[in-house]
Amino acid sequence: MMFLDRLDLQCLIEQLLQLGFDVIGPRVDQGAIVYDSLRSIGDLPKGWTDEQGPGRYRLVPSGEEMFFGYVIGPHAWKKYLFPPLLDVLRSRRDDDQQWTMEVIADPPVKRALLGVRACELAAIAIQDRVFMSDTYVDSAYATRRHNLFLIAVNCAQAASTCFCTSMDTGPRCTQGFDLALSEIDDGFVVEVGSEAGAELAERLPLRPATPLEIERADQRTERAVHQITKRLDTTDIHDKLLSRLDHPQWQDVAERCLSCANCTMVCPTCFCSSVDEVSDLTNDEIVRQRRWDSCFNVDFSHCSGGAIRHTTRSRYRQWLTHKLASWVDQFGMSGCVGCGRCITWCPVGIDLTQEVATICEDTPVCEDTP
Repeated sequence: MMFLDRLDLQCLIEQLLQLGFDVIGPRVDQGAIVYDSLRSIGDLPKGWTDEQGPGRYRLVPSGEEMFFGYVIGPHAWKKYLFPPLLDVLRSRRDDDQQWTMEVIADPPVKRALLGVRACELAAIAIQDRVFMSDTYVDSAYATRRHNLFLIAVNCAQAASTCFCTSMDTGPRCTQGFDLALSEIDDGFVVEVGSEAGAELAERLPLRPATPLEIERADQRTERAVHQITKRLDTTDIHDKLLSRLDHPQWQDVAERCLSCANCTMVCPTCFCSSVDEVSDLTNDEIVRQRRWDSCFNVDFSHCSGGAIRHTTRSRYRQWLTHKLASWVDQFGMSGCVGCGRCITWCPVGIDLTQEVATICEDTPVCEDTP
């Protein structure tokens, strides 16, 4: 373990910029922690923290001079790997009325993500499995992923909506990072996680961390563990959910759910998308665009003249059973990392963990339903 003095965090940012990285990290904007480009440590949300609950998010002074004293905001890192809107193909008509087609490939951009939490590292690993599997590779995602440098930060506190301990994804960063930082009062305990991380570490004014510094860092992460009170029992959750497709709780939650898709937009792993053909006013150019979509939108399941999942009940059930059950069948892992964003940013405060507990506690119902 090495140690980086507090103000030398600026050196880390400068070294990344010199290496040609666009440094992306947390900033305060419009009353929330968002991810955006950074140039200095002055851009970081020092002294701010977030209070979260079902349907509630507030940014408040923390009373500490910590750069990373918050939990997580509404933005997930996935927008830098799986953009909300992406042009993938362009068709043009020339003067001879002939059409030519061009695959659109964005130039590679080197990005360094600063402040990635353990649950978010797990989310990136899940999307790697989705978009870069042995049988299918999304070239746009892969290009962005291969040009990514990940600087993780171990959590020192948790929100009331966090349940990463149930999903075994945090709050300590254990893998998937190039460098991992643990913030204490006078600096950062630094752990190297890759060859690229080791190369960058050689450019930084690091010294060996003392046993006391390591202990203090561990204590802050352990504090986050003890603050996590929300639980999701994953024992046999796959079979329990899929055997309770007619449970009355699906209708109960449907009467509260707005089908607004907030939960899927803030989720760091949801990957549903749609493709549109967008033409200019003269119809001489058509661009094929991929955009984020959601299984909560009625039109998402539209085929053969109608929507397959035409009720809020069926759409919520599809989302939850896919996330926690059929996702495992597809990709060999759960689609949930326990970040709690879907709980915080649900306008009516629907809590995934409570819904699952209710659905899974009763006798299974196995009737076929539309």
